[in-house]
Amino acid sequence: MAKETAIITGGASGIGLAIAQELMSQGIQVVACDLNEEALNKLCQANELYDGKKVDVTDEEQVKDFVDYVVSKHGRIDRSFHVAGASKPGLIIEQPLEDWNFTVNLVLNGVFLFTKYVGQQMKKQKGGKIVNISSLNAHVPMFFGAAYSSAKAGVEMLTKNAALELADYGINVNVILPGLVNTPLTAGLTGDETINGRFKERIPAKRGGDPKEIAQPAVFLSSEGASYINGTSLVVDGGWEVTGYPDLRV
Repeated sequence: MAKETAIITGGASGIGLAIAQELMSQGIQVVACDLNEEALNKLCQANELYDGKKVDVTDEEQVKDFVDYVVSKHGRIDRSFHVAGASKPGLIIEQPLEDWNFTVNLVLNGVFLFTKYVGQQMKKQKGGKIVNISSLNAHVPMFFGAAYSSAKAGVEMLTKNAALELADYGINVNVILPGLVNTPLTAGLTGDETINGRFKERIPAKRGGDPKEIAQPAVFLSSEGASYINGTSLVVDGGWEVTGYPDLRV
């Protein structure tokens, strides 16, 4: 039997999957949610410690039902990683409100809903660790990314508020701000030779990160070794924040 249980949103690919793999390597039960049901099913079949359900993280009833499912099946939630995100890019003066709302709803509201219901459960069990995934864009703006950057900045501040409000119940809440990471979400940018070159010019490490390089610090923040870390923003970006964001206009 697994020693702990962890939730991961967006846990079927990219950073979420990398976090799942890191946790499972430590014998921790993972219960992932994602919209990609096919990928979830394949991962469930391949890994004893991987459980998954299709969930829309912007739907409050689905989020509540998922948290209830995890508790009923595994007894408790020790760690929760809120990773799910995507965006519909656009310049501010051209972007439809519908696209703005899609991005903010998924990136920010999804984290809020999981923090709310996981927080309620962790309060009952008197402890737990929450790690949110924001972005370097919480600090650095980018062309076509006003909605995404604003929502990710909201995730960072939501984390700090949650850390303040939940500390009395033995719950730590921290946030990772990744820079460029080689995931399906960023393939559209890194696949463009001109834009990818601009990224490399700005990133002191001269490359994008591997999802594993985000997963390992995220899992650390959920561990006993991080027991005195609360409300902290950890930028994991190969040094990119010190140089600024490239011009994404081609």
